[in-house]
Amino acid sequence: MSKATIYDVAGAARVSLATVSRAINNPEKVKPETRERVLRVIEELGYKPNAFAKGLASRKSTTVAVLVPDMSRASMAEMMNGIADIARVYKYSVLLYIMDSEEAPEEDILKEIVAAQVDGILYLNDEITEKQYTFLMKIKNEYKIPIVLTNTIYPESDAIPSVSIDYERAGYEITKKLIDEGRRNIYMVSTVRKYMVNDLKEAGYLRAIQEASLTPKIMRTSGRISINTEHFNEYFREHKVDGVVAVRDSIAVSFMNVARKNHVHIPDDISVVGMQNTKYALLARPQLSCVDVPIYDIGAVGMRLLTKLMNEEAVDEPRVMLDHSLILRDTTRI
Repeated sequence: MSKATIYDVAGAARVSLATVSRAINNPEKVKPETRERVLRVIEELGYKPNAFAKGLASRKSTTVAVLVPDMSRASMAEMMNGIADIARVYKYSVLLYIMDSEEAPEEDILKEIVAAQVDGILYLNDEITEKQYTFLMKIKNEYKIPIVLTNTIYPESDAIPSVSIDYERAGYEITKKLIDEGRRNIYMVSTVRKYMVNDLKEAGYLRAIQEASLTPKIMRTSGRISINTEHFNEYFREHKVDGVVAVRDSIAVSFMNVARKNHVHIPDDISVVGMQNTKYALLARPQLSCVDVPIYDIGAVGMRLLTKLMNEEAVDEPRVMLDHSLILRDTTRI
């Protein structure tokens, strides 16, 4: 039995999915030369149209694949709420793929998504390498599947549209707040693993620190509490610190828990801020000051943008930057 998909046909014939579907279901609506090319490829590949493919012409069945790094983060759950609400409005089906490199390589998961014959892809991973971007471009160009980067950007190219906030500016603004408090030994606590979004946060931190003629201090730790707790115990006992900017709220709260056990008072001794404003910020004691990232809106706008691409509508701005704000609570003095 042939394993060729409608995406294989579209790629080989150099046409869109809709054109393949029309060539099968409404041949009179396709130019003769195009129709002949599509039908020839179908015969060569041994493609067998299924009910899903036949539904493409009328758009009665629309399926979107959502890729997430994991579902343990509070921010991911909130973003999925925004995606799900918009999908419900348009009556889309959503397939959730969790990328776990220990279980299956990301490239294998993307191949599985192509085989599932989805209409569009929302890529939620905040880590995007050149290799990953190149593979996504291959899916977009060869299989004609629209893709939107959600809560991340690829600075070198806008070929794949994205929805995010200006993380560099956010990192700058929240660091500047600590500098305005009079903090001079401000650490950026980032992750050992490289993430594009965290690189942008660090760039904003460095800009603010350099403007103030201070010494940049970046500590890299794990997002896992059991690991970063040990890092904090060892590191901050030996280094002078009066301000902490954490790339994740969970990391900020982990630091505060260690500080409390070491008889450090927040914000009297150290100001601490996060860069997400998740539920952890409100559950923490004291409550955490944060960059407020509109996570729900990022998910919703990402789905709306993908809808435009799936409908082959024009997109005026491929890089959508939503507004963020600073929420000052009890872990800062202003």
